[in-house]
Amino acid sequence: MAAQFELTKNCNAVLGLNSADPQLAGLIDLIGEFTMPLRTDYFASLVRSIIGQQLSVKAAATIWKRTLQACGEMRPETILALDEEKLRAAGFSMSKITYVRDLAGRVLSGELDLERLSEMPDDEIIGALTKVKGIGVWTAQMFLIFSLGRPDVLSTADLGLRRALGWLYQLDETPGAKDFEQYGEKWQPYRTTASLYLWEAINRGHLR
Repeated sequence: MAAQFELTKNCNAVLGLNSADPQLAGLIDLIGEFTMPLRTDYFASLVRSIIGQQLSVKAAATIWKRTLQACGEMRPETILALDEEKLRAAGFSMSKITYVRDLAGRVLSGELDLERLSEMPDDEIIGALTKVKGIGVWTAQMFLIFSLGRPDVLSTADLGLRRALGWLYQLDETPGAKDFEQYGEKWQPYRTTASLYLWEAINRGHLR
């Protein structure tokens, strides 16, 4: 598995999307080529995703930095060794403390074998991850994209993606999950790349 997405003008995903969707082709031309490193430390990636739930990017980054400072090294053992007071001081809510401890416990017990996930199909990975408290389908899909680099993931629950689609197609309102899924059908089997370009439009401030 490559350690990053390399979105170049001649890669199969970009060529396929350019042919399948003229609107998306325009966005790809606007954004241009870019790379996105994968989060290859699977445990740290999941902890970071839990931290980021329902928070702004800036707030999540602050809590992540404080957690790393408190842990020293992001491992299940170090998370479980941190007492509640230190996690609260880093910015964790009580529910998120429960979530990261449940994740750490399952990894240490072997109930969740993170290294085996890369060998499993997408739906089985989602099933395994959503057994952990606080990890829903959206968080599992983010893991598929940003850690495993799976090529055909479309997170219909992601409001940012749906807003970006509404902007791209100049829709009167943000599409719902089912509508978004229908738009995404033409992007198969490169829905991850389409999503990365939509997110990048947000990151670069193109949405109004």
